[in-house]
Amino acid sequence: MTSRHPSGTSRRRLTLSAAVAVTGALTAGVLALPTTASAATVSIAAVQGTKRISPYNNQSVSVTGIVTAIRSTGTSRGYWIQDPIGDGNAATSEALFVYTGSTTPSTKVGNRITVRGTVSEYYPGGTAGGGQSLTELTSASITSTLSTGNALPAAFTLDAASVPDAYAPDAAGGSIENLTLAPATYALDLYESLEGMRVQVTDARVVGASNSYNELFVTADPNEHATPRGGTGYGSYASQNGGRVKVESLLSTAFPVADVGDVLSGTTAGPLDYDDFGGYGIQATTLGSLTDNVLAPETTRAQNANELAVATYNVQNLDPTDPQAKFDRLAAGIVRNLASPDVVALEEVQDNNGATDNGVVAADQTYAKLIAAVQAAGGPAYAYRQIKPVDDQDGGEPGGNIRVGFLYNPARVGFTDRPGGTSTTAVSVVGNGGTAALSVSPGRINPSHSAWNASRKPLVGEFTFQGKTVFVVADHFTSKGGDQPLYARDQPPARSSETQRGQQADQVNAFVKQVLAVQPSARVVVVGDLNDFEFSNTVTKLTAGGVLTPLINSLPAAERYTYVYQGNSQALDHILTSPALTSYDYDIVHVNSEFADQASDHDPQVVRLVP
Repeated sequence: MTSRHPSGTSRRRLTLSAAVAVTGALTAGVLALPTTASAATVSIAAVQGTKRISPYNNQSVSVTGIVTAIRSTGTSRGYWIQDPIGDGNAATSEALFVYTGSTTPSTKVGNRITVRGTVSEYYPGGTAGGGQSLTELTSASITSTLSTGNALPAAFTLDAASVPDAYAPDAAGGSIENLTLAPATYALDLYESLEGMRVQVTDARVVGASNSYNELFVTADPNEHATPRGGTGYGSYASQNGGRVKVESLLSTAFPVADVGDVLSGTTAGPLDYDDFGGYGIQATTLGSLTDNVLAPETTRAQNANELAVATYNVQNLDPTDPQAKFDRLAAGIVRNLASPDVVALEEVQDNNGATDNGVVAADQTYAKLIAAVQAAGGPAYAYRQIKPVDDQDGGEPGGNIRVGFLYNPARVGFTDRPGGTSTTAVSVVGNGGTAALSVSPGRINPSHSAWNASRKPLVGEFTFQGKTVFVVADHFTSKGGDQPLYARDQPPARSSETQRGQQADQVNAFVKQVLAVQPSARVVVVGDLNDFEFSNTVTKLTAGGVLTPLINSLPAAERYTYVYQGNSQALDHILTSPALTSYDYDIVHVNSEFADQASDHDPQVVRLVP
């Protein structure tokens, strides 16, 4: 998986990368839009209500509160107001975002104002994305500034004591919008009950590195499924890790460049916002100072003379138009961090002109440029094998013709070439006196099957190592695009993409069974970006019948991750082996996913086998 859940473009996304000051004079005039004269005068708590949808939705109201923060750039400008006293009900938020569009608000932080406008439930990314709504005031005008220079309401502290262990109520897959909030029971309900209010975290550990949108994730619960390197592990569908909170900034200062395990020392505080790229997050008006814990990329040992080293590496839409620095970093990772494996299965190799959609499907220049970079880094002179896809049929970035392929070191391993493998030819298993072989090598597994529609087709290669045949299957299953996020309004959230991955797993499982039916002692290694977790139905289907063993389960639970998504360290990439391969040393090598500066968004992994 190489992108965020594609739930649409958030209105917030257009503005959050811009730094803005939250204090000082603002110059533009008050947004004066028509409102009804009969607006009801109500409390902010009454507008927010005890459920996710305001009881005043689509109605005109007049509310009073203290301005706590201002967003004054972009097309999603506005300000937050909060009632410093409140109604005493923990289920009702005491704050509200006032949306002014592209007009800069004229009020100041600390002003106590009365605002009249229309209550709206805004769904970032649209309702089809499955996310929750943000209650806000639109078409608003300030009718009175009652006082200035007021102290801001105290921030609610998010920590292990205040954030519930349970993540969300179970609505059997239905909407939770009509459920009364239970903030002492569910983390999502707590955050909803604090929507727009000032919240704070103290000495917060970073669990999702800074990104190009000036966002990072911290945990308010440092002991929640902590990984050895400072992250938060996602180990089951019931381990959503409610302590994760996104942090963005409304300050004019530079946003911190943080890796997993670093700490925002001191206080980070601001209104609690919601968007469709991470859910609830702090729009910081106070930002803790960065304590760099100097997380280092991992390295693995070199294989011994009698060990075959097989690795998998998602190189994130690699094509020759990428900067040479990316090729150099990927190459250094292969040579130094992975110790030059004998076979490297690559995912997300693009054609020779990348995203240019002009019918080009060849990727020889992509492979050549990476191989040259590997040699320049002191690595072996790899050869490669692949099969070109049909133009625009394998998903991924439009025009990129993404595919999987093999690098291999001919000084250590042989590749058995059997001609005839094309983008539409299905590889089969042939027997020769009880020994399995491929009909074509390299070959694709049943590429015309509907399981592979708009998705990468697995590539099988027949390798030889010290006189022994080893079959390697390189996979890149369909992405999680279309799945509802963990913070969806439907709970549990729907994982619609899992259906196709399950079908793909069935196809690969059936192929491995064909190999083992001919030769039960055959050595088969299945590798790649499966876009699913070690506890998923996808992996269950892939291993059905005991034909494959997922090596990730040999690691401690806290170390089972290859990807960090919205602060959750999770396993998307895998290596699995057939029953004959019992002697192995397996390692996930963390070089990318935990770092703000990445060569790819996935971590590679390697297994050293004694065939």
